[in-house]
Amino acid sequence: MGFSPAHGEAAGWQHGLALMGAPKYEQGFPHFDYVNPDAPKGGIVRFGAQGTFDNFNLVVAGVKGELEVGISQLYDTLMTRSMDEVGTEYGLLAEAVRYPTDYSSATYRLHPDAQWHDGKPVTPEDVIFSLSSFKTYSPLYAFYYKNVAKAEKTGEREVTFSFNEAGNRELPQIVGQLPILPKHWWEGRGPDGQPRNIGETTLEPPLGSGPHRLKSFEAGRTASYERVPEYWGKGFNVNRGRHNFDEVRYEYFRDATVLLEAFKADRIDFRSENIARQWATAYDFPAFHDGRVVKEEFPLRAMGVMQALVFNLRQDRFRDERVRRAFNLAFDFEDINRTLFYSLYDRIDSFFFGTELAATGLPEGQELAILKSLGDKIPASVFTTPYRNPVNGTNQAVRANLRKAMQLLDEAGYELKAGRMVSRLTGEPLTAEYITADPSFERVILPYRQALERIGIGLTVRVLDPAQYQNRVRSFDFDITTHVWTQSLSPGNEQREYWGSEAADRPGSQNIAGIKDPAIDALIERIIFARDSEELAAATKALDRVLLHHNYVVPQWYSLVTRTARWNRFGRPVNLPRYGGSAFPTIWWHDAALAARVGASR
Repeated sequence: MGFSPAHGEAAGWQHGLALMGAPKYEQGFPHFDYVNPDAPKGGIVRFGAQGTFDNFNLVVAGVKGELEVGISQLYDTLMTRSMDEVGTEYGLLAEAVRYPTDYSSATYRLHPDAQWHDGKPVTPEDVIFSLSSFKTYSPLYAFYYKNVAKAEKTGEREVTFSFNEAGNRELPQIVGQLPILPKHWWEGRGPDGQPRNIGETTLEPPLGSGPHRLKSFEAGRTASYERVPEYWGKGFNVNRGRHNFDEVRYEYFRDATVLLEAFKADRIDFRSENIARQWATAYDFPAFHDGRVVKEEFPLRAMGVMQALVFNLRQDRFRDERVRRAFNLAFDFEDINRTLFYSLYDRIDSFFFGTELAATGLPEGQELAILKSLGDKIPASVFTTPYRNPVNGTNQAVRANLRKAMQLLDEAGYELKAGRMVSRLTGEPLTAEYITADPSFERVILPYRQALERIGIGLTVRVLDPAQYQNRVRSFDFDITTHVWTQSLSPGNEQREYWGSEAADRPGSQNIAGIKDPAIDALIERIIFARDSEELAAATKALDRVLLHHNYVVPQWYSLVTRTARWNRFGRPVNLPRYGGSAFPTIWWHDAALAARVGASR
């Protein structure tokens, strides 16, 4: 997300940052429009998580250990986002920000009341320490903040970030999203008298500055956070009507089926249901029928998504686009959607699916000009043929698409021998292993495996425990897996992390496919340095179109609503924020009257 001052004017101190133009809320606004500013405080909300945890250190998340899912609520950031605007943030730890018109730096002024839970003030030294720690120990953050050349104290409460490239509209704002950590705590000693090490995992409850602190935990099983009564920012306009629960608890379960049963047994208050079969059939129990449990769908407007089968392009057999397209031709989404998903899903056909940034039809206008500027570096088909997924669903369509797949494999140097697709050059059979940490995917992949076997491709399916799975994906030790990329409505620097060449060989990156393509790199830079919203949209559509025409993935499915179930103990504002989804539990609250009818939490 980026922001812009008035054209040609030097920016002074600002209370908020918007992608284009001015923020919706003026200086001194009382609260966000979508909250109940007088929401009652109290009660508990319980969530379920699948897997385990052995780490409370954000800095090494994704590199070492399994991070506890709720730990980020301990920390405030310099800015906090608005859920009824696109790409807009307002001051939290920082009371103001300013930057020059060339976006070469950004200076944040900390709020004089900002403090840690131990009462010590939040300082520029904390901000500098946080940036250095994330860049040193987290490959993800190091890449994301690679253009932040340095951070230095430039006033008693001021810290200035200097950037190594000018014109990157997003950089001043993304530094405002950095979690700020307490330098004095991490450089101190733990209860055992030993120095703390921010480069290692820890199960010592960390010191924070946010609305909650860690109350209690049982490693790998449960973690409970309590609202901080003396929280320094509790009266702020950006916090009014938010953080209303006295306690937020996370219960861990190894198995998704057990997790669902825990919800039915009232051990969990709220869950998002991602399995269509369960949404359609698994909530037939007394508490749902008598209204104590509520199922509700909320529209997803804040993001686009690509969920897909992803090929590891680092392996020779997946480098040919025709082979990858053959895998897509064999994927019978229509039958899966009908027989397994109760027709609740749509087939994804864009890397920005669900947004106005998705490429459609043939390119025209500014998008066409951008694509033409890349010459022969992109597939010629982007100019002549709109991308479409194969359509199966009938025996006739399946046979036709499998014939097309075999033709493409033949063109790619394969032939069918004794029922196996083998390379004419090496004689090696075309096989692959699909890995997942979600056993529910087996029921989808097994029919797909049968379809691939019909054209001589061997596919094995391996379900791993979450830790094994993460380690293999981080090190790119896989053939095919399922991955999800989410997109904001204002794409920017994160596209380098998703598809950029520099990220392709960096362990732990989101470019798990291993894409290395100069044209895609150029399109990413065009997005980052877009001068206005029209150019941003055109460049994003161009990127989407090129990614699709390379057939890097087999798109799967998605729903443009989030399906939720909850025990009916909670109140919410009449009008939820447009880009907030359910916004649970951020702006909801414990409703004593409803809870009395439902019964106390077990």
